[in-house]
Amino acid sequence: MRKLRKLFRIIFGRTTFVLLFLALQLAFFFGAFKWLTNYMHLVYAVCLLLSAGVIIYIFNEPMDSSFKLAWIVPVLVVPVFGVLLYILVQVQFQTRLLAKRLRMVISETEGYLKQDKAVMARLQAASVRSSHLADYLNRIAGYPAYENTWARYFPLGEDKFLALMEELKKARHFIFMEYFIIERGYMWNSILEILEEKVKEGVEVRVMYDGMCCLMLLPYSYPKELEKRGIRCKMFSPIKPTLSTYQNNRDHRKIVVIDGYTAFTGGVNLADEYINRKVRFGHWKDTAVMIRGDAVRSFTMMFLQMWNITEREKENYRRWLPERPWIPQPGQEPSGFAMPYGDSPMDHEQVGKQVYLDILNQARRYVHIMTPYLILDDEMKNALCYGAKRGIDVTIIMPHIPDKKYAYLLARTYYPELIQAGVRIYEYTPGFVHAKVFVSDDEKAVVGTINLDFRSLYLHFECGVYFYRNRVIDEIEKDYQETLEKCSRVTMENVRNYSWIGAKTGRLLRLIAPLM
Repeated sequence: MRKLRKLFRIIFGRTTFVLLFLALQLAFFFGAFKWLTNYMHLVYAVCLLLSAGVIIYIFNEPMDSSFKLAWIVPVLVVPVFGVLLYILVQVQFQTRLLAKRLRMVISETEGYLKQDKAVMARLQAASVRSSHLADYLNRIAGYPAYENTWARYFPLGEDKFLALMEELKKARHFIFMEYFIIERGYMWNSILEILEEKVKEGVEVRVMYDGMCCLMLLPYSYPKELEKRGIRCKMFSPIKPTLSTYQNNRDHRKIVVIDGYTAFTGGVNLADEYINRKVRFGHWKDTAVMIRGDAVRSFTMMFLQMWNITEREKENYRRWLPERPWIPQPGQEPSGFAMPYGDSPMDHEQVGKQVYLDILNQARRYVHIMTPYLILDDEMKNALCYGAKRGIDVTIIMPHIPDKKYAYLLARTYYPELIQAGVRIYEYTPGFVHAKVFVSDDEKAVVGTINLDFRSLYLHFECGVYFYRNRVIDEIEKDYQETLEKCSRVTMENVRNYSWIGAKTGRLLRLIAPLM
């Protein structure tokens, strides 16, 4: 009966509505193309000119070479469709309006994210190279480096969930929550119960989730349902039945901010598989981090920037900053530096990618990586290979049981090049790895939402925390080594034994990987 109800929800739900309207638009598009067949000689000539013009334009665009190749193939193979598709993607007024609005909101928060010069001076004294990365994050991305920050690492979603519940109960002023996925179940229902209690106590609660949830996980009217309970709620970019790349830029962040003193981020969404209450792809390995102290300010502003994209009234940002400095509790002594940062597809600056590349290029002994996906551009692939070739221990932990078959086939196409260069690849035997972790040389680490794929590095709104000489790095590396014990190493013999069809399918998918 439950399966039948689920089938009816799919058939008569918003997902089918969206797909139907997309199909109608595509039918109209191809119908118009068929009508033009009577003028094929003219169409052919125009196609040649258009294709040549578009290819020249693509070559001169400031985009990654992988994207250029992915566009040139359809423009050459199916000129009319390829050219029209490219024009459709490029002429997106919604995307431009969103980018303009985001720039305005970011400019409003700039004054609250000023770099403390004394902190930067101490970071420069500790490491000139790390201070250069901090300077990049501050000047280009707009996020400063902080001291006076304590961090706690969670090696599993279950651990983060329990800590999050405890911290939510302590809220006195406000709770901000921004997630890619929220799904009704034990995890979300437990959190929602606390949020409702907090609203009754006078705590302001804001919840924002990505509009992809409205396809399968939540009703389209769910924000109104939460509003009735006193929780301010909105979807970011709800899915609509229109052919628009505006809907390709998803909010993939996972952020919680409590009273301006505590923040969470990492790979864990608010759904039961993330805490292994529901088994989907074997054991779900995910990670998260909680920070307390000065660095929380960046997450507060990060949330408010996204929230206010669609708001008409100007936000009183100072209202959400703590009135008093954070005072460490026993056992929570701050150490080193913390740099929370966000990444946006609207500014054409791949901040998340640059942080990863910096870690790879500056490593002296090792770079240990956990990622669910491995869909690489040439620059990232070369950095991984070069790191291994110059004697750095570059190790990647991947899922053994994938959540997306096509992503798994794509990832495996990179294995031969990486392994031959000396990169060690392991698969998490118990199930699926959803963690996004970089740790290097016992002194640098990133925990956040950024996968090693085109979507995270180029198309999504993402976030993370870069730690330098913070005690939490020891916890991250310890978890990495413990996870490694549950993995099996991928060898060239394994690669040669992969199915022929799967290998060729993966190679074919690489042609359009940036557009997927």
